[in-house]
Amino acid sequence: MRRVLEDEQYQVSILQEGKDAFSTVKSMIPDLLILDLKLGDMSGQDVLKQIKSDSAIADIPVIVYTAAVLEAEEVSRSIESEPQFYNSVHLLRKPFELTALLDKVEELLDNSGY
Repeated sequence: MRRVLEDEQYQVSILQEGKDAFSTVKSMIPDLLILDLKLGDMSGQDVLKQIKSDSAIADIPVIVYTAAVLEAEEVSRSIESEPQFYNSVHLLRKPFELTALLDKVEELLDNSGY
């Protein structure tokens, strides 16, 4: 994923653990966040809730992805039931084509003015 994004001239930063995600996002304020819901040390859903609860970074577009069917359904329900809270959150279910990811990245960055 990183290589494909960099090939398209996107600057990419990767975090290996979820525990640092919130503070890193808050300090970096990226144009877009791609978040795996299956993190080793904590739930990606918890990271997403932290980000969306902070007004300074809540508007950052987020692409969440997972292969876990139940987790995907839970996130999908959350997005549908709380569209104001989960604004600009988009779910990709694994497996997905990298072209689908690139299309979504381009769409979100175009829509957010980047």
